[in-house]
Amino acid sequence: MVRRIGLRHGFTDTPDARKQHSVPMVRLGGIAMVLGFCLALGLTWGFGGFGMLTPERDQLIWTTLAGSLCFFVIGLADDLFSLSPWPRLAGQVAVAVVVWSQGVQIGAIDLPWLSSSAEAVILPDVISLLATVIWLVGITNAINWLDGLDGLAAGVAGIAAIGLVSVSFSLHQVAAAFLAAALAGCCFGFLRHNFNPARIFMGDGGSYFLGFSLAAISIVGPAKGLTTVSLLLPLLILSLPLADMSAVIMGRLRSGRSPFYPDRRHLHHRLLRAGFSHRRTVLLIYVVTQWLASIAMVVANVEMRFLWLGLATAILVGTVMVMQRHRQSDLVLEATDQEPQEECARSCCSDSRG
Repeated sequence: MVRRIGLRHGFTDTPDARKQHSVPMVRLGGIAMVLGFCLALGLTWGFGGFGMLTPERDQLIWTTLAGSLCFFVIGLADDLFSLSPWPRLAGQVAVAVVVWSQGVQIGAIDLPWLSSSAEAVILPDVISLLATVIWLVGITNAINWLDGLDGLAAGVAGIAAIGLVSVSFSLHQVAAAFLAAALAGCCFGFLRHNFNPARIFMGDGGSYFLGFSLAAISIVGPAKGLTTVSLLLPLLILSLPLADMSAVIMGRLRSGRSPFYPDRRHLHHRLLRAGFSHRRTVLLIYVVTQWLASIAMVVANVEMRFLWLGLATAILVGTVMVMQRHRQSDLVLEATDQEPQEECARSCCSDSRG
């Protein structure tokens, strides 16, 4: 439905030299994702899935939902009106500050490797605000910058959400687990329409919504004394896009350009230039992400963690081996295709000399 509306009113993303698609694509898929997410949470709430939360925990759930919708609106405005980067960043920071003031904050961190005490280190308000804003805005933009290939951002965010579901249930934080489950559901449901060849894009609205939701759920999920575990999970799972974002920013700054200057420095662009196909690039990043998620589950002490780590490692190794085999086959085919062309060129040259 969203795709039909977008085509009818011309809300499309036109191709250019940086982008992979060759025809105009509707980029309002984030609307469908948000509607699916809210519908899932509404049904969960109606059937009593959230239980009898304390007023403080209830407020955190609603604040997370409100913040994700605000980030979605910022991205949707960019999809419709092509905003410049600085107003978008200012809007993200403003929403993150408001969300922090409502209790979604990194307020305490336990440091078990530095102290035997079970008490967490309480952060001053200034440090808490700074850490929370950087966390929310940083992960949001990492997911946004990952949205360069069909299905890439939705798949990685879905894998990260599944990891949050697992660790939240293991820590008996059912409300946060349902939030993450709804997020995973809308990601994988969207992949049906977004995997290569995509029929619709999520746009900045969708990627901002996914990034903020992942970042906020990782804060409000586990209890205050387990902040290190809750932050380490998405940090490990999203280490690939976060590292990619950091490398791209440093490369642009070294070149004397703005951190927001569009180019083809991202990891998926490099894999495409290395000879990987569109789908193989996306699948390779998927399997690396699920392997990182399994490591995060081991750190978070999730049940059957070593079983998941073993399965994830087997999937990673198997995928790399299959891709390497296909890559060698592609090189052989390219070589055999070039031989008849070279023979034809030689015969043509000999005929012209004769």
